[in-house]
Amino acid sequence: MSSDQRSLASVDRLIHEPSRSNILAILAIVESVDFLYLQHETGLTKGNLSVHLSKLEEAGYIKIEKTYRGKIPFTLCSMNSKGRQAFEVYRKQLAQFVENTKET
Repeated sequence: MSSDQRSLASVDRLIHEPSRSNILAILAIVESVDFLYLQHETGLTKGNLSVHLSKLEEAGYIKIEKTYRGKIPFTLCSMNSKGRQAFEVYRKQLAQFVENTKET
């Protein structure tokens, strides 16, 4: 296995899943967003989005706050410092992989 392949193999697999990296990319640029906004932006179904958010929350990368607005459930999602750090490492690893595999 080449060093380029090893560098890609060492990325955080939880984040590397496309839907979760998309969710974290959105959360990285905002303070917090509601569930429906994330659903709209990612194109995921409610069930799929819920599963991905749960996995990110279990990993300690995001915070999910469930409340009500009147009688309507309201879910607010935000990335915490652990998630920001993990996503930044992931971004750097991908950038390095792309740089290392460029044709010269």
